[in-house]
Amino acid sequence: MLKLGEKGAILQRDKKTYAIAPHIPCGVVTPELLRRIADVSEKYNAQTIKITGATRIAIIGIQEEDVDQVWQEIQLDKGAAVGLCVRSIRSCPGSTYCRLGKQDALGIGMKLDKRYHAKSLPGKFKMAVSGCHLSCAESWVRDIGLIGLKEGWQVVIGGNVGAEPRIAQEVASGIDDAGILQAVDKMVLCYQESAQKGERLGKTIDRIGLEPFKTALQ
Repeated sequence: MLKLGEKGAILQRDKKTYAIAPHIPCGVVTPELLRRIADVSEKYNAQTIKITGATRIAIIGIQEEDVDQVWQEIQLDKGAAVGLCVRSIRSCPGSTYCRLGKQDALGIGMKLDKRYHAKSLPGKFKMAVSGCHLSCAESWVRDIGLIGLKEGWQVVIGGNVGAEPRIAQEVASGIDDAGILQAVDKMVLCYQESAQKGERLGKTIDRIGLEPFKTALQ
């Protein structure tokens, strides 16, 4: 039996087949990639193809002996779907495509994904980037959420949709594109230095308060 995470394969409910969730940065795909996913899924008799909440495309119902070959033919990296690390970054279309977008959510999301996807941290860690106050990427319920406003980026931290859901709290606003990546770096570093193993950012805030994170941004 495959060990969880070793090959990016997750054992399914039937205890016989596996699912894989390739990494698709910010959920952006091409027609060629969609055709490849469809062809590989059909070739190996996948039971289902599922678009996940993290905008990955999970291929479900793969036989154990086919997992290595599926990864080879799909030509994508493994998505960080489990473990104490940064998961896939969620992003809305932002000002690149959406008429309501105030900031370049997709561009910043792609940069954050390249910078952080699968990075090991004390706990599970999720980020989202929304191009306007409507927060279509659900930034208010992520460990770090960015929200595009007319005057720049709003930064909120500590949200999640886990067993004990919580809304994030604002730590900064009006940050431009040049400063937003540095702001995220500082939030992640503060969390990394302060969190206990397995502790989500919201729990860290409950224990030490919000002030250390605000101070880190100064």
